[in-house]
Amino acid sequence: MTPTPGDAAPDEPQRTTVHLLRHGEVHNPGRVLYGRLSGYHLSDLGRRMAEVAAAHLADHDIVHIVSSPLERARETAEPLAAVHGLPVTVDDRVLEARNDFQGLPVAGGQGLLRHPRLWVKMLNPFRPSWGEPYADIVLRMRDAIVDARAAARGHEAVIVSHQSPIWMIRLATEGRSLVHNPARRECALASLTSLTFLGDELLSLSYCEPAAALLPQAQKGAGA
Repeated sequence: MTPTPGDAAPDEPQRTTVHLLRHGEVHNPGRVLYGRLSGYHLSDLGRRMAEVAAAHLADHDIVHIVSSPLERARETAEPLAAVHGLPVTVDDRVLEARNDFQGLPVAGGQGLLRHPRLWVKMLNPFRPSWGEPYADIVLRMRDAIVDARAAARGHEAVIVSHQSPIWMIRLATEGRSLVHNPARRECALASLTSLTFLGDELLSLSYCEPAAALLPQAQKGAGA
């Protein structure tokens, strides 16, 4: 059979993109760090963000969608899955980072001053001492990306995850230190961090904010 122009030969590496989509805004009136707690769903604004992200990716060649098991991630994946007529694969490896401060009103870190028993958790930001080691987050995210790339070979995949895991894999991919200031992460609500590969080799990493126009309306707090 004669190959269609533009098609890669069977033995040639194929171009594949894996998009890392952060979930939309969460309904969180108590402004707690919700971490891995269940019961935290998208707000009305968060659902709009998810719809905007889905519209942004509507004309992309998406063939595989993965989501963290947490409600906010699965709800962000729903409009995208509907647009492309695809199921959503739930993967624990793209779950939010474990954090010993979850459930506390620690927006911006200021609430920690009211909890002296937790101060010891802040002694080592290099690990970090308050939760899952950064290196462990990178390893599980990298494995999930490799599997998503294989599932979407020659096409595009989307992984709906959380700010910390997405930012950690970006730092690792760019060869930067994993130690960082969380307030300076470039990973807005409903943003896309996109990794494009030729075969198994990374060609590029890009970032965009499809829901940028909605971000000024988002609640300020300890979202993740």
